[in-house]
Amino acid sequence: MPATEKMICITCPMGCNLTVTKEGSTLLSVDGNTCKRGLKFAEGELTDPRRMVATTVRVRGGIHPLVPVYTEKPFPKARIFELLREIRLLEIEAPVTMNQVAMKNALGEGIDVIASRDMPEADV
Repeated sequence: MPATEKMICITCPMGCNLTVTKEGSTLLSVDGNTCKRGLKFAEGELTDPRRMVATTVRVRGGIHPLVPVYTEKPFPKARIFELLREIRLLEIEAPVTMNQVAMKNALGEGIDVIASRDMPEADV
């Protein structure tokens, strides 16, 4: 028996209210999308939901104690809290350069965690 699920597309600023009809894991229809990206979003959300993750990592010897980082690609939604626990244990040495890899192949997902700014060494 087909089931209906409502979701909001987060692909663009429109924020379309989608009505998704599915049977098991099979997508039957998507209504409410104003562009084809909404259809792709709904398919991905049902089969493999992912999100970009942004947080901070501790820096040893930097001018600030933390540097902002993000995942280079969307990360599996079901494993985000596990990733954040691992990042919380991480500490990198200053100097840090923008786009420097802070964590390679995070949780074996093939996605790197990257610094989003420079962090020079503190003058001691």
